[in-house]
Order: sequence, then C-alpha cells, then structure tokens
Amino acid sequence: MFYKLLKLPARLAFYFYCRKLITNNREIFKSGGPLLIAANHPNSFLDAILLATLFKQPVHSLTRGDVFANPFYSKILHRLNMLPVYRISEGAANLGYNYNTFNECLEVFKKNGIVLIFSEGRCINEWHLRALKKGTARLAMSAWQQGIPLKIIPLGINYSSFRIFGKNIVLNWGDLIYQKDIGEDIYTGRAINLFNEIVQAQLKKLVIEINGADKKEIEKTFYIYQSAAKKIILFIPSILGWLLHFPLYKTVEFFIRKRANDHYDSIMVGLLFFLYPVYLLIITIAVYLFTKNLSALLLILVIPFTAWSLLQLKRQVK
Repeated sequence: MFYKLLKLPARLAFYFYCRKLITNNREIFKSGGPLLIAANHPNSFLDAILLATLFKQPVHSLTRGDVFANPFYSKILHRLNMLPVYRISEGAANLGYNYNTFNECLEVFKKNGIVLIFSEGRCINEWHLRALKKGTARLAMSAWQQGIPLKIIPLGINYSSFRIFGKNIVLNWGDLIYQKDIGEDIYTGRAINLFNEIVQAQLKKLVIEINGADKKEIEKTFYIYQSAAKKIILFIPSILGWLLHFPLYKTVEFFIRKRANDHYDSIMVGLLFFLYPVYLLIITIAVYLFTKNLSALLLILVIPFTAWSLLQLKRQVK
C-alpha cells in the first residue's frame, strides 16, 4: 500500500529531477515477470527509485544491507519493496541473511514479479563498468533450479551528472537472457562464470564509459539541444523559478554537500520529495493570507511550472 501510495507523487517528481529520459526500449516498462534486471549501480538509491517510478508493475530492489540496521528505516524500506543484501565488509555474521533475501526474491518470481539487482555489488558515481559479483548469477541459477522460467535483462544506467538537480538520463537495455543461453548444467561454477561473462559482455555495450575529469566528453555525450523558441518562452518563468526555489534548494544542499558522497543525488531527491510539498504549501498559504484572494491557490500549479522551466534551461553538466 505504501509503495502504491507514493507511486503517483514519485512519477510527478520524476519530471523535476530528470530533464530528459532517453531509452532504447520503452516497451520494457510494461513488462511482467518473472524478470530479473541486472544493472550497473552509479547513483545509489536513485537508481532503484528511477526504475520503480518507470515500471508499471512493482519492482523489488536489492539494497545494501547496512541501511536496514535501523528498525525504523528497515520497515520503510521493506514497504518500498527494497530488500537487504549484505557484503562481507558489513560483517560476516550478516551474510546468512542474504539467503532470506534470495528466498524472498524467488517468491517474487513465482508470482511473476520483477527484481532489480545491481550486479557490480557497490555504488560509485562514475561512468565506468566494474567487474560483476556472483550474486546475480546465483539468484538466476536458484530460480532456474526451482523450475521458474526466469528472464534476465541487462541494463546500463547512465546519468549526465551526479551533482546537478535535473539531469539527462540514458537507459540502455540489453537482450533477454534465458536458461537455454547457459545450458542445462546450472549447478556448477562454470555456469556461474558463463552467466557473468554474458551479462558483463552486454553491460560493456550499455554502460557509457567516460573519464569523469573529461567535462567536454560528458557534455558532448549527454547534452540535449534546446531550441531558441523554448529558451525565449521559458526564460522569465525560469528566472522566477530560480528566485522562488533558491532558499529551499540551497538550504538542503548546504546540509548534504559535505556528507553525502556517492549518495548526494539520492539524498537530495529524497529530501526535496518530502520537503517541496510543504514549501509549496507554505508559500501558497502566505500569499493567500496576505492578498485574501482565492486566485493565490493557483500558485500550487504556477510555482512547480517555474521549477520545471528552470530545470529545462539550467546547465546540463557540472
């Protein structure tokens, strides 16, 4: 229920943190399961939030286990269809909990559900594919061993920036992988290695490789052309958007810029997701009380439009 409740506002918020979405397969968002999405992991929780927003069917995401240590956070994350996966660095004693998570994934597959796994095993803000861990392969093998007709699809997630609110996002989808692509021998280490080789080979073509210091190449790769007419039409609304949203954005940025590291984008989007409606309501009520005019209620629509206008025209690469 909590997941469904947040789906619509998350969909609306998508148009304020994403300037442009480019993908080679829009039909995939209508897909059902059993489906395992094997993706790279450049941008923390935002990767999972993005796909949960775009897919028509609920997406269960495997998430770093240490954030589940707090019982309150754990309850919220479970309600958002996020399941914990522990690494050895988070304590060998916790590794046993991964079996519980894998069993939950298998139950999702049995109900024709969708699971998202980040095959690199860790999040780093970069335009680079790292070596894959074996978790994706083991989950796929476990499903096939139980007779579940699981499909796997590799996904390259690519962002124009990890520090700018309002980004261009490129989702490159690979080809579906079936059990027949691995063969009948799905109980051996050879099968796991073969699986990883197939997924890695696809992801290399899907993940955009750029040196993070090469700003010109980043801009060349991700820049979205804006017509002169669009710039003229949105110029004044974008100026108003900057003035209206500067206090909120800069306040949030001040509190997270030195603490967030690779989670900067996720924390920024998460905080603004919950704070922006309050901020919008405060401005609207204040203007209404000052003017005593019901037309002030239109600000609930006008102010977000100015934010969207600013998003369209602001710089695309930092």
